[in-house]
Amino acid sequence: MDTSLVGISSELYEQACISAEAESRTAQGQIEFWAKVGKAAEENPDLPAGFVVESVSSLAEPRSFATEFKPQDPRDA
Repeated sequence: MDTSLVGISSELYEQACISAEAESRTAQGQIEFWAKVGKAAEENPDLPAGFVVESVSSLAEPRSFATEFKPQDPRDA
C-alpha cells in the first residue's frame, strides 16, 4: 500500500487514538475508517449513518464471517 503524509489537528489525532484502541485499530487505521465512512455517506446521502458505518465495517470482515441475506416474504410479516 502506498502511503502519504497528511497533516491533521492534534485533537483529531487524539480522538482517533482513543477510538482506535476501542476498535482494535491503529490511529492511522481509524482515520482511514472514518474517511471511508465519510466518503460512503457523502456518496449515499439517503442512507442512515448507522447503516453506512455497518456497511463499511463489513467490508473489512473475512468472507468466512458472512451470512447469506434472505429477504423476508412480506406475507410472513
